[in-house]
Amino acid sequence: MLSRVANSIYWLGRYLERAENYARFIDVNFNLMLDLPPDLKEQWEPLVFATGDQELYTSKHKGFDRKDVIYFLTFDTDNPNSIISSVSYARENARVIRENLTKETWEKLNELYHFVQKRAAKKSWLKEDPRQFFEDVKNQILLLYGLGESTVARTEGWYFRQLGLYLERADKTSRIVDVKYHILLPSASMVGTPLDFLHWTALLKSVTAFNTYRRLYGNIEPSKVVSLLLLNKYFPRSVFYCLSEAEVCLNKISANTGGGLNSAQRAIGALRAKLEFDDVNDIMANGLHEYLDDLQQKINHISNCINDNFFQVKDNFMTQNQTQE
Repeated sequence: MLSRVANSIYWLGRYLERAENYARFIDVNFNLMLDLPPDLKEQWEPLVFATGDQELYTSKHKGFDRKDVIYFLTFDTDNPNSIISSVSYARENARVIRENLTKETWEKLNELYHFVQKRAAKKSWLKEDPRQFFEDVKNQILLLYGLGESTVARTEGWYFRQLGLYLERADKTSRIVDVKYHILLPSASMVGTPLDFLHWTALLKSVTAFNTYRRLYGNIEPSKVVSLLLLNKYFPRSVFYCLSEAEVCLNKISANTGGGLNSAQRAIGALRAKLEFDDVNDIMANGLHEYLDDLQQKINHISNCINDNFFQVKDNFMTQNQTQE
Protein backbone atom coordinates (compact mmCIF):
# COMPACT_ATOMS: atom_id res chain seq x y z
CA MET A 1 0.00 0.00 0.00
CA LEU A 2 1.24 3.50 -0.84
CA SER A 3 2.41 5.53 2.15
CA ARG A 4 0.09 8.38 1.15
CA VAL A 5 -2.94 6.07 1.15
CA ALA A 6 -1.96 4.39 4.43
CA ASN A 7 -1.46 7.78 6.06
CA SER A 8 -4.89 9.02 5.01
CA ILE A 9 -6.64 5.85 6.19
CA TYR A 10 -4.81 5.95 9.53
CA TRP A 11 -5.80 9.58 10.14
CA LEU A 12 -9.35 8.94 8.98
CA GLY A 13 -9.63 6.51 11.90
CA ARG A 14 -8.07 8.95 14.36
CA TYR A 15 -10.18 11.94 13.37
CA LEU A 16 -13.49 10.06 13.52
CA GLU A 17 -12.63 8.68 16.95
CA ARG A 18 -11.57 12.14 18.11
CA ALA A 19 -14.87 13.70 17.01
CA GLU A 20 -16.87 10.92 18.67
CA ASN A 21 -14.94 11.31 21.91
CA TYR A 22 -15.45 15.08 21.99
CA ALA A 23 -19.19 14.68 21.39
CA ARG A 24 -19.35 12.14 24.20
CA PHE A 25 -17.35 14.23 26.70
CA ILE A 26 -19.42 17.37 26.10
CA ASP A 27 -22.74 15.52 26.26
CA VAL A 28 -21.84 13.81 29.55
CA ASN A 29 -20.51 17.03 31.07
CA PHE A 30 -23.70 18.86 30.13
CA ASN A 31 -25.74 16.21 31.95
CA LEU A 32 -23.38 16.40 34.94
CA MET A 33 -23.93 20.15 35.25
CA LEU A 34 -27.67 19.54 35.62
CA ASP A 35 -27.02 17.32 38.66
CA LEU A 36 -24.62 19.65 40.46
CA PRO A 37 -25.75 21.51 43.60
CA PRO A 38 -27.12 24.97 42.72
CA ASP A 39 -24.39 26.74 44.73
CA LEU A 40 -21.56 25.03 42.82
CA LYS A 41 -20.13 26.71 39.74
CA GLU A 42 -20.36 24.83 36.46
CA GLN A 43 -17.10 23.10 35.56
CA TRP A 44 -16.29 23.41 31.87
CA GLU A 45 -12.59 24.10 32.25
CA PRO A 46 -11.69 20.39 32.74
CA LEU A 47 -12.99 19.54 29.25
CA VAL A 48 -10.49 21.93 27.70
CA PHE A 49 -7.68 20.42 29.79
CA ALA A 50 -8.77 16.92 28.82
CA THR A 51 -8.25 17.75 25.16
CA GLY A 52 -4.84 19.35 25.76
CA ASP A 53 -5.83 22.59 24.01
CA GLN A 54 -5.91 24.92 27.03
CA GLU A 55 -3.18 27.18 25.64
CA LEU A 56 -5.09 27.85 22.43
CA TYR A 57 -8.34 28.31 24.34
CA THR A 58 -6.93 30.86 26.81
CA SER A 59 -5.46 32.85 23.91
CA LYS A 60 -9.00 33.30 22.56
CA HIS A 61 -11.19 33.42 25.69
CA LYS A 62 -10.85 34.99 29.15
CA GLY A 63 -13.00 32.56 31.12
CA PHE A 64 -14.44 29.07 30.84
CA ASP A 65 -18.04 29.95 30.12
CA ARG A 66 -20.22 27.07 28.95
CA LYS A 67 -21.03 28.59 25.56
CA ASP A 68 -17.39 29.52 24.90
CA VAL A 69 -16.15 26.03 25.74
CA ILE A 70 -18.83 24.30 23.69
CA TYR A 71 -18.10 26.55 20.72
CA PHE A 72 -14.35 26.02 21.02
CA LEU A 73 -14.57 22.22 21.25
CA THR A 74 -17.34 21.85 18.68
CA PHE A 75 -17.50 24.54 15.99
CA ASP A 76 -14.29 26.59 16.23
CA THR A 77 -12.38 26.03 12.97
CA ASP A 78 -9.30 27.67 14.53
CA ASN A 79 -9.14 24.70 16.89
CA PRO A 80 -7.62 21.85 14.83
CA ASN A 81 -9.10 19.28 17.23
CA SER A 82 -12.69 20.56 17.42
CA ILE A 83 -15.53 18.36 16.19
CA ILE A 84 -16.00 20.42 13.03
CA SER A 85 -12.25 20.35 12.28
CA SER A 86 -11.94 16.62 12.99
CA VAL A 87 -14.93 15.75 10.80
CA SER A 88 -13.62 18.03 8.04
CA TYR A 89 -10.16 16.43 8.17
CA ALA A 90 -11.72 12.95 8.21
CA ARG A 91 -13.77 13.79 5.10
CA GLU A 92 -10.75 15.26 3.31
CA ASN A 93 -8.70 12.14 4.05
CA ALA A 94 -11.60 10.02 2.80
CA ARG A 95 -11.92 12.12 -0.37
CA VAL A 96 -8.23 11.64 -1.20
CA ILE A 97 -8.57 7.85 -0.93
CA ARG A 98 -12.16 7.63 -2.18
CA GLU A 99 -11.41 4.55 -4.31
CA ASN A 100 -10.32 2.65 -1.18
CA LEU A 101 -13.61 3.20 0.68
CA THR A 102 -16.95 1.49 0.30
CA LYS A 103 -19.77 3.52 -1.23
CA GLU A 104 -21.76 3.40 2.03
CA THR A 105 -18.84 4.66 4.12
CA TRP A 106 -18.22 7.65 1.89
CA GLU A 107 -21.91 8.59 1.73
CA LYS A 108 -22.42 8.47 5.50
CA LEU A 109 -19.21 10.38 6.20
CA ASN A 110 -20.27 13.02 3.69
CA GLU A 111 -23.67 13.26 5.41
CA LEU A 112 -21.96 13.73 8.78
CA TYR A 113 -19.77 16.50 7.36
CA HIS A 114 -22.72 18.44 5.95
CA PHE A 115 -24.75 17.86 9.12
CA VAL A 116 -22.03 19.45 11.29
CA GLN A 117 -21.51 22.32 8.83
CA LYS A 118 -25.22 23.17 8.81
CA ARG A 119 -25.46 23.11 12.59
CA ALA A 120 -22.44 25.41 12.81
CA ALA A 121 -24.17 27.88 10.53
CA LYS A 122 -27.25 27.76 12.78
CA LYS A 123 -25.09 28.54 15.86
CA SER A 124 -26.26 25.44 17.73
CA TRP A 125 -23.92 26.11 20.65
CA LEU A 126 -26.08 29.08 21.67
CA LYS A 127 -29.07 26.83 22.40
CA GLU A 128 -29.88 26.05 26.00
CA ASP A 129 -29.81 22.29 25.43
CA PRO A 130 -27.56 21.18 22.54
CA ARG A 131 -27.43 17.56 23.70
CA GLN A 132 -29.34 16.17 20.73
CA PHE A 133 -26.65 17.47 18.38
CA PHE A 134 -23.93 15.59 20.25
CA GLU A 135 -26.08 12.48 20.38
CA ASP A 136 -26.53 12.67 16.61
CA VAL A 137 -22.77 13.07 16.03
CA LYS A 138 -22.03 10.03 18.20
CA ASN A 139 -24.68 7.91 16.50
CA GLN A 140 -23.54 8.81 12.99
CA ILE A 141 -19.92 7.94 13.77
CA LEU A 142 -20.95 4.69 15.42
CA LEU A 143 -22.95 3.94 12.26
CA LEU A 144 -19.77 4.47 10.25
CA TYR A 145 -17.98 2.01 12.53
CA GLY A 146 -20.77 -0.51 12.01
CA LEU A 147 -20.57 -0.10 8.24
CA GLY A 148 -16.84 -0.71 8.42
CA GLU A 149 -17.32 -3.89 10.43
CA SER A 150 -19.85 -5.21 7.91
CA THR A 151 -18.54 -4.02 4.54
CA VAL A 152 -14.75 -3.50 4.63
CA ALA A 153 -12.31 -6.26 3.66
CA ARG A 154 -9.68 -7.05 6.29
CA THR A 155 -6.74 -5.86 4.23
CA GLU A 156 -3.95 -3.43 5.12
CA GLY A 157 -6.32 -0.47 4.78
CA TRP A 158 -8.64 -1.88 7.44
CA TYR A 159 -5.78 -2.41 9.88
CA PHE A 160 -4.40 1.10 9.36
CA ARG A 161 -7.81 2.61 10.14
CA GLN A 162 -8.24 0.45 13.23
CA LEU A 163 -4.71 1.29 14.34
CA GLY A 164 -5.51 5.02 14.23
CA LEU A 165 -8.84 4.49 16.00
CA TYR A 166 -7.39 2.49 18.89
CA LEU A 167 -4.42 4.78 19.50
CA GLU A 168 -6.73 7.79 19.57
CA ARG A 169 -9.11 6.03 21.96
CA ALA A 170 -6.30 4.99 24.31
CA ASP A 171 -5.00 8.56 24.42
CA LYS A 172 -8.41 10.12 25.12
CA THR A 173 -9.30 7.57 27.81
CA SER A 174 -6.05 8.29 29.65
CA ARG A 175 -6.61 12.06 29.38
CA ILE A 176 -10.15 12.03 30.74
CA VAL A 177 -9.06 9.86 33.71
CA ASP A 178 -6.19 12.25 34.39
CA VAL A 179 -8.46 15.29 34.38
CA LYS A 180 -10.96 13.69 36.77
CA TYR A 181 -8.30 12.69 39.24
CA HIS A 182 -6.13 15.78 39.00
CA ILE A 183 -8.34 18.87 38.78
CA LEU A 184 -12.05 18.12 38.65
CA LEU A 185 -13.01 18.20 42.33
CA PRO A 186 -13.13 21.64 43.96
CA SER A 187 -11.15 20.45 47.00
CA ALA A 188 -9.71 17.31 48.60
CA SER A 189 -12.42 17.51 51.27
CA MET A 190 -14.99 16.53 48.63
CA VAL A 191 -13.45 13.09 48.11
CA GLY A 192 -15.97 10.39 49.02
CA THR A 193 -18.95 12.78 49.00
CA PRO A 194 -22.04 12.49 46.75
CA LEU A 195 -20.42 15.08 44.49
CA ASP A 196 -17.37 12.86 44.14
CA PHE A 197 -19.69 9.98 43.23
CA LEU A 198 -21.31 12.14 40.55
CA HIS A 199 -17.95 12.93 39.00
CA TRP A 200 -16.76 9.33 38.90
CA THR A 201 -20.12 8.32 37.44
CA ALA A 202 -19.78 11.01 34.77
CA LEU A 203 -16.27 9.76 33.99
CA LEU A 204 -17.55 6.23 33.46
CA LYS A 205 -20.41 7.46 31.30
CA SER A 206 -18.05 9.55 29.19
CA VAL A 207 -16.46 6.32 27.97
CA THR A 208 -19.71 4.27 28.03
CA ALA A 209 -18.38 2.23 30.94
CA PHE A 210 -20.95 2.89 33.67
CA ASN A 211 -23.13 -0.21 33.21
CA THR A 212 -20.10 -2.45 32.68
CA TYR A 213 -18.50 -1.10 35.85
CA ARG A 214 -21.62 -1.64 37.97
CA ARG A 215 -21.91 -5.25 36.76
CA LEU A 216 -18.27 -5.97 37.53
CA TYR A 217 -17.70 -4.02 40.75
CA GLY A 218 -20.95 -2.62 42.14
CA ASN A 219 -20.19 0.44 44.27
CA ILE A 220 -18.09 3.27 42.87
CA GLU A 221 -14.49 3.17 44.12
CA PRO A 222 -11.75 5.26 42.48
CA SER A 223 -9.16 2.46 42.33
CA LYS A 224 -11.65 0.11 40.66
CA VAL A 225 -12.66 2.78 38.14
CA VAL A 226 -9.00 3.32 37.30
CA SER A 227 -8.47 -0.43 37.01
CA LEU A 228 -11.37 -0.78 34.56
CA LEU A 229 -10.37 2.16 32.38
CA LEU A 230 -6.62 1.53 32.30
CA LEU A 231 -5.91 -2.17 32.86
CA ASN A 232 -9.02 -4.20 32.02
CA LYS A 233 -8.35 -6.80 29.31
CA TYR A 234 -11.92 -7.06 28.03
CA PHE A 235 -13.48 -3.59 28.11
CA PRO A 236 -13.10 -2.11 24.57
CA ARG A 237 -12.31 1.42 25.77
CA SER A 238 -9.69 0.56 28.37
CA VAL A 239 -6.17 1.70 27.56
CA PHE A 240 -4.84 -1.87 27.78
CA TYR A 241 -7.49 -3.25 25.43
CA CYS A 242 -6.93 -0.44 22.91
CA LEU A 243 -3.16 -0.93 22.90
CA SER A 244 -3.57 -4.70 22.56
CA GLU A 245 -5.81 -4.26 19.52
CA ALA A 246 -3.49 -1.62 18.06
CA GLU A 247 -0.61 -4.07 18.49
CA VAL A 248 -2.53 -6.73 16.58
CA CYS A 249 -3.11 -4.23 13.76
CA LEU A 250 0.57 -3.28 13.69
CA ASN A 251 1.64 -6.91 13.54
CA LYS A 252 -0.77 -7.59 10.66
CA ILE A 253 0.57 -4.59 8.74
CA SER A 254 4.22 -5.33 9.51
CA ALA A 255 3.91 -9.00 8.55
CA ASN A 256 3.88 -7.93 4.90
CA THR A 257 7.09 -5.91 5.16
CA GLY A 258 9.40 -8.79 6.12
CA GLY A 259 12.37 -8.57 8.45
CA GLY A 260 12.32 -8.32 12.24
CA LEU A 261 10.26 -6.17 14.56
CA ASN A 262 10.19 -2.47 13.70
CA SER A 263 10.44 0.34 16.24
CA ALA A 264 6.65 0.83 16.37
CA GLN A 265 6.08 -2.85 17.21
CA ARG A 266 8.74 -2.79 19.89
CA ALA A 267 7.35 0.39 21.47
CA ILE A 268 3.73 -0.75 21.56
CA GLY A 269 4.70 -4.25 22.71
CA ALA A 270 6.72 -2.85 25.60
CA LEU A 271 3.89 -0.57 26.72
CA ARG A 272 1.25 -3.28 26.40
CA ALA A 273 3.38 -5.68 28.45
CA LYS A 274 3.94 -3.04 31.12
CA LEU A 275 0.20 -2.40 31.45
CA GLU A 276 -0.50 -6.11 31.54
CA PHE A 277 1.51 -6.52 34.73
CA ASP A 278 0.90 -3.15 36.40
CA ASP A 279 -1.07 -3.18 39.65
CA VAL A 280 -3.66 -0.49 40.27
CA ASN A 281 -2.72 -0.16 43.95
CA ASP A 282 0.88 0.60 43.02
CA ILE A 283 -0.33 3.10 40.42
CA MET A 284 -2.48 4.95 42.95
CA ALA A 285 0.21 4.88 45.64
CA ASN A 286 2.95 6.20 43.34
CA GLY A 287 0.82 8.90 41.74
CA LEU A 288 -1.88 8.44 39.12
CA HIS A 289 -1.17 11.75 37.40
CA GLU A 290 2.51 10.91 36.94
CA TYR A 291 1.59 7.46 35.65
CA LEU A 292 -0.87 8.87 33.11
CA ASP A 293 1.54 11.57 31.99
CA ASP A 294 4.16 8.92 31.26
CA LEU A 295 1.53 6.78 29.52
CA GLN A 296 0.51 9.63 27.20
CA GLN A 297 4.14 10.30 26.30
CA LYS A 298 4.63 6.65 25.39
CA ILE A 299 1.48 6.66 23.22
CA ASN A 300 2.81 9.75 21.42
CA HIS A 301 6.12 7.96 20.92
CA ILE A 302 4.30 5.00 19.37
CA SER A 303 2.50 7.38 17.00
CA ASN A 304 5.83 8.91 15.98
CA CYS A 305 7.30 5.46 15.36
CA ILE A 306 4.35 4.55 13.15
CA ASN A 307 4.94 7.71 11.14
CA ASP A 308 8.65 6.92 10.76
CA ASN A 309 8.06 3.34 9.68
CA PHE A 310 5.06 3.66 7.38
CA PHE A 311 4.51 7.27 6.32
CA GLN A 312 7.98 8.35 5.28
CA VAL A 313 6.91 9.77 1.93
CA LYS A 314 6.37 13.39 2.95
CA ASP A 315 3.91 15.51 1.04
CA ASN A 316 1.88 18.53 2.05
CA PHE A 317 -1.26 16.60 2.93
CA MET A 318 0.58 14.11 5.15
CA THR A 319 2.36 16.96 6.90
CA GLN A 320 -1.02 18.62 7.57
CA ASN A 321 -2.30 15.40 9.15
CA GLN A 322 0.71 15.04 11.43
CA THR A 323 0.41 18.59 12.77
CA GLN A 324 -3.15 17.93 13.98
CA GLU A 325 -2.20 15.15 16.45
